[in-house]
Amino acid sequence: MATAEETAAEEGAAGLTATTKPLFAGLADVSISEDIPVEGEITVPVGSHSPDEDYSTLDEPVKDTIMRDLRAVGKKFIHVMYPKKSSALLRDWDLWGPLILCVSLALMLQGGAADSTEDRGPQFAEVFVIIWFGAVVITLNSKLLGGTISFFQSLCVLGYCILPLTVAMVVCRLSFLLLAKLETASFIVRLLVVIAMFGWSTLASTAFLADSQPPNRKALVVYPIFLFYFVISWMILTFTPHT
Repeated sequence: MATAEETAAEEGAAGLTATTKPLFAGLADVSISEDIPVEGEITVPVGSHSPDEDYSTLDEPVKDTIMRDLRAVGKKFIHVMYPKKSSALLRDWDLWGPLILCVSLALMLQGGAADSTEDRGPQFAEVFVIIWFGAVVITLNSKLLGGTISFFQSLCVLGYCILPLTVAMVVCRLSFLLLAKLETASFIVRLLVVIAMFGWSTLASTAFLADSQPPNRKALVVYPIFLFYFVISWMILTFTPHT
């Protein structure tokens, strides 16, 4: 009888052990095969981002950064010299090119002085203020008339389109050196060059800005641009080297 009770107790203990076995025993031996579907996306989708987004300039040498910016400025200069309806200046706007052109033009105009006793320093500030203040006024006028481009995009276009007038300034200074004894010929050359570059600057700027204005208000936007480049052209035409 005792033997039977011990046997029953042993069987009960074995059954209890079987029922209290850990639920997750043997999970370590299970491996996920390729046939078992896995919920969720664990792969990077193709074309989700461009390679440029993975490119970081934090570790880029300073030389490469400067050369890349200079190439970008040079491309915008090419767009101005061959004006056409393009969004290149509006899409990748910057103010480095306008700043370079403004400083260069102001430095070249600084050499002219009507009165030799006057300090020539304010002339640089005068040209600098006229260019930037005029560009700001035209930009505000464009925005008030319903223009769709941003403030700095307009400044970028107006500043880069000073390039033809800067070229005219270089030609005018050369004419004073090469035609110093032929005042009439020098004036004719300067007049023709300034008129041509004035038209070039006006047409280039309107080519980039025309589509951003309401159709019935384009004339109100073009007229201030015309006056802006006319004032700069007049300063170049009336330039006389300080002697």
